[in-house]
Amino acid sequence: MKVLLLVVGKTEESWLKSAIEEYASRIKRYLPFEIREIPSLKNSANLTRNEWKLKEGEKILPLLTPSDQVVLLDERGTEMSSVKFSGFLEKKFQSGAKSLVFIIGGPFGFDESVKKRADFLLSLSKMTFSHQMVRLFFTEQLYRAMTILKNESYHHE
Repeated sequence: MKVLLLVVGKTEESWLKSAIEEYASRIKRYLPFEIREIPSLKNSANLTRNEWKLKEGEKILPLLTPSDQVVLLDERGTEMSSVKFSGFLEKKFQSGAKSLVFIIGGPFGFDESVKKRADFLLSLSKMTFSHQMVRLFFTEQLYRAMTILKNESYHHE
């Protein structure tokens, strides 16, 4: 199964880019993995939050295929331990789906059209993180989950 991480906007900080790239390269030892950036909105200063989310949704939805399993990283989603997340992934891998798409939205969250397309909402924490930090935390957790599934020593209980 291919795993895709869609993110709105660029990662600006070089130290974050470096860490995200490190985990991405580790993940690729286990499965096909790609991070795809969706350009931030331009000329958006006069948009309401709902208009902003709608426009981002119009950029996200065409990138998804009907067969994609879609997971939104959303603060109102389900929280999981690292072990439970690895089990969630294992079930997805065994489902026969060809691709699993995780999406990190923009600053105002997701439009209803994107939420309706999602198969699952996942929260990394009750705390609020910058969208750039979420990218790092998610890639680390995906790598951790793969090591758990392979019974490797990265994760300790």
